[in-house]
Amino acid sequence: MALRTAGSVLVVFLWSVTVVLGQNGWSVTYTTQSICVLKGSTVKLTCSYTYPSGHKVTSTFWFTKMETGVEPGDIGQDPEYAGRLEYHVDKKKDCTLRITDLRESDSATYRFRFITDQTGGRYIGSPGVTLSVTGLQVKVTGGHQDKTLTCSTTCTLTDNPTYIWYKNGTIVKEDTSSLYSDYFSDADSYSCAVKGHEYLHSPAVCVWIFFYTYFHTNTTLFQFVRLMSLFNNDGFHY
Repeated sequence: MALRTAGSVLVVFLWSVTVVLGQNGWSVTYTTQSICVLKGSTVKLTCSYTYPSGHKVTSTFWFTKMETGVEPGDIGQDPEYAGRLEYHVDKKKDCTLRITDLRESDSATYRFRFITDQTGGRYIGSPGVTLSVTGLQVKVTGGHQDKTLTCSTTCTLTDNPTYIWYKNGTIVKEDTSSLYSDYFSDADSYSCAVKGHEYLHSPAVCVWIFFYTYFHTNTTLFQFVRLMSLFNNDGFHY
């Protein structure tokens, strides 16, 4: 896989084992069958197709929902994709699909469909490309004195990414490992991103001190015990 920029938007191009599916001159070729990418990024699902001579293509589209006996629906007509799709079917028979501003709800298997002017001239490129879209989340493991942060995703990101760790908004580490350890002091915040997608930060995890008040039943002495805690959207982690 190679990463290139289109304006200020990072685009993911896929180069992998080519999948050719077809028969008797009909085929759809995908360069990958699965991909995991970040929420908010842009992806290109590279595709090409062929059909027998004597046919003229009258309709082309991508779809995600397939039911037996029901003509698939063009995702280009789905309001959920409005303004986020781009694909141009040309004389070179390129059917590459580009989806911008990816959402987790975009996770699905995408297939290309084309129809010609001849009887029986309908073809679906199966099994298609399975797209998984994930956000980034910092997860905390370990005890009071020995904690580790993990830049977590719901699927394995394509092409062994480099993770960037931020402490109070400043880069402190770049590594192919998704793990990070540090001495966690008062009121520090940590977040992570993937190199090339620095604008897609995880939510920050804040490190802070709080006080726990303990009353000893045999005395009138209040004891203040300082406890270290990591706080994120899921609550306190001890």
